[in-house]
Amino acid sequence: MYDLGGKIAVVTGAAGRRGIGRAIATRLAAEGANVVVSDVSPSIGTIRPDDRAVGWGGLESVVAEIEDMGRETLGLFADVSDSAQVNEMVRQTLARFGRIDILVNNAAFRPGRSRVPIVDLEEEAFDEVMRVNVRGTFLVSREVARHMIARGGGGKIINMSSVMGKRGVARYATYSTSKFAVIGFTQSMAQEMAQHGVTVNAICPGLVDTERVDFAATSQAPDGVTSDEYRAMLVEDRASRTPMGRIAQTDDIARMAAFLASSESDYVTGLSISVSGGLEMN
Repeated sequence: MYDLGGKIAVVTGAAGRRGIGRAIATRLAAEGANVVVSDVSPSIGTIRPDDRAVGWGGLESVVAEIEDMGRETLGLFADVSDSAQVNEMVRQTLARFGRIDILVNNAAFRPGRSRVPIVDLEEEAFDEVMRVNVRGTFLVSREVARHMIARGGGGKIINMSSVMGKRGVARYATYSTSKFAVIGFTQSMAQEMAQHGVTVNAICPGLVDTERVDFAATSQAPDGVTSDEYRAMLVEDRASRTPMGRIAQTDDIARMAAFLASSESDYVTGLSISVSGGLEMN
């Protein structure tokens, strides 16, 4: 366990019931942090019948979980690709808590029509992924970094990349390009922020058992194959190629985020750390 008592964290893209954002937010809260969670929509996590059956309310449910842990929290809706909304999110966070110590840039565009061969890729589909994955990471990081520099005392910025940010894969050109960009952005920002005591690192998951696998299966399932069947095929294929024999669970990613958010990682910056069960080893 890490001691994050008294720290204020912001986690974007946190409304999914089975999402990485929720897992990271609740793990940071378990470590003692007060956590601001944000997403673009209140209903991003309410997409499957089993979610609705348990009364999942998206961001509202994450806020309730954190409060039940005895931590202070705030749920905010913001499009991370819109600078005005980002600035307002940061303003409201500072108005409530007075500082930001930890930022986790987890928000990402939903898999869909960009998962096609490059020759079939539409410009708009390419741009919408870049708008959230790259521009969004830049805008939120910039605004929080300005605050961290002004207040002094250091900080932690954690960006979500992917193993596909280290190795391109067919039909994932747009996603891979965006995640390569996040790694480059992370390395540049780490060098700029080191003098201010702020570390900047990226986490590079392999396939994680989240709603995003559902989205991918729905958009990519071949004719005659249901989305649930294709999801099972994707998971089985990736697990069979992973040395540890399974795909990642959200808690695997949350553990790494907790380490990078803690003082235990104070001399670690500019890294892009694969959390993929051995599938990617650099």
